[in-house]
Amino acid sequence: MRVVADLHIHSPYSRATSQEMDFRTLDEYAKIKGIDIIGTGDFTHPKRREEIKTELCEAEGLYSLKEKGKKRFIVTGEVCTSSYWNGRNVRIHHLIILPSVEVAEQVSEELGKKGDLKADGRPMLMMSGAELVDTVMSFDEDNMIVPAHIWTPWFSLFGDRGGVNRIEECYEDQTPHIYSVETGLSSDPPMNWRVSELDRLTLISNSDSHSPAKVGREANIFEVGRPTYKEIVDAIRFHKDKVATIEVEPAFGKYHWTGHRACGISVPPEEAVRMRGICPVCGKRMTKGVAERVEELADRAPGVTPPGAQQFFKVLPLMETIAVAMGRSPSCSQVEETYWKLLAEFGDEISLLLFVPVEKIKEKYGVGIAEAIELNRMGKIEVTPGYDGVYGRPTGLQKGDGGAGAKERFFRRMSNLEDYIQGR
Repeated sequence: MRVVADLHIHSPYSRATSQEMDFRTLDEYAKIKGIDIIGTGDFTHPKRREEIKTELCEAEGLYSLKEKGKKRFIVTGEVCTSSYWNGRNVRIHHLIILPSVEVAEQVSEELGKKGDLKADGRPMLMMSGAELVDTVMSFDEDNMIVPAHIWTPWFSLFGDRGGVNRIEECYEDQTPHIYSVETGLSSDPPMNWRVSELDRLTLISNSDSHSPAKVGREANIFEVGRPTYKEIVDAIRFHKDKVATIEVEPAFGKYHWTGHRACGISVPPEEAVRMRGICPVCGKRMTKGVAERVEELADRAPGVTPPGAQQFFKVLPLMETIAVAMGRSPSCSQVEETYWKLLAEFGDEISLLLFVPVEKIKEKYGVGIAEAIELNRMGKIEVTPGYDGVYGRPTGLQKGDGGAGAKERFFRRMSNLEDYIQGR
């Protein structure tokens, strides 16, 4: 069967996170977005663990609201490790996935010796990535650690500021316990395929959401016998052919290009290299974008698809798609009204973005919205790339043929998706 999962979110106990990230609100938004399983977020924080214990009940490693029977939640959290590598400070974010709140209690007790878990839902731990893996895996062999948003300039595995150049430089002798990496908003699978050391790993993609409205903007599609913790984790560890990802256009991410927000400057990789990373306005160092960092570490040319590459689907969120069709801001009341009408008519957001026949949408809402959704599926919505903490901005629809084979690629992607939807 098909299970859509968003494994990386945050709770109200993380900085800059909505107070509405409670379990009841998340349950409702998961249905709206088309997410079957969603992370609890922030299990290391004692208040979040208490909420898991008092508000949720467990079945086969997954949790549901006590008054509702549907399995909805999986115990997850993000931590930051801080250590020194070759004389410099390395700070990296890691997603941790666990089979129960009881294991979360044990793991948290040990991690609490390395940092203040009450200070933030995403705590800073004074330990290396290898020490983190060794600690977490000592409690249960089914625990999982995933390097989070691996290309983000700050606090990521391959980040330009605070990251490393190879997985082993972070996880050392514990590297065999790393089965997966998270692509992040500013990269997609083809960008990651350019680094051959990632070939053995399963790519996953999650929202890293700090508010309910952002849940599911990126997610994973698992093919499993039934929804259990073990089946989901085993798919990631041993069966990456059973894992597909739903990605946004990387340019939509807020660190895709190199740039300097204070001066409003952003440039593509080749131009950033020519400028030696220096802002032409103020002379300060620009924030190196994901696209440039991928070029630095790539050992393959663009366009190469490695053997065993996973299926993925790339679409902008529905609200942004409607906004482009209407020529308005995503926060406009007319855009929001249309968004809720579409959901009421056709179901959840992921189904609308990927599977509902365009002709049905056209019958109810006319050519404009239907065309925007179709072009979104084909990857033909123009996006001004994000940079230095500024999200990319969808600007218009490409109405040409998109190059040779665009329609063929579109129908092949939709055929593959239909296989997933029907649970091959």
